[in-house]
Amino acid sequence: MALIAPRVTPGLPADDARNLARSLQDSDDITVFVDGTVHRLPNEARDAVVDLLARLSRGETVTVSSVEEMLTTSQAAELAGISHTYLRNMTDRGEIPVEYRGTHRRIRQAAIIAWLETQKKRQQAEASAGADVSTDSHS
Repeated sequence: MALIAPRVTPGLPADDARNLARSLQDSDDITVFVDGTVHRLPNEARDAVVDLLARLSRGETVTVSSVEEMLTTSQAAELAGISHTYLRNMTDRGEIPVEYRGTHRRIRQAAIIAWLETQKKRQQAEASAGADVSTDSHS
């Protein structure tokens, strides 16, 4: 897994930390407003936000980052709906980027999603070209 663009936020000043701690006491209901619109967070996101706020309320410095999911070749092949061998051959040809962890190949989930999008566009283009040919032959 690769870390992406971490952001470090220093601990809150003591007064702000105490006020936040008081607000969080015995509560896990977090309401988020974005441009005046209320959004209810899914449980996983709510838990992450509550944890972040609790750490800030204790005056802790917090680092927030995302982790890009790295897949095994088996997981990537399953996601793409192709065989493990076909996927390995594609990585050997450089069609899908691969990273090595020792001797094990790892593929970014985003690379598989991008490949799937490319395949979808290619199939749509082929279908469209086929439709144009059949329309021309009936004229």
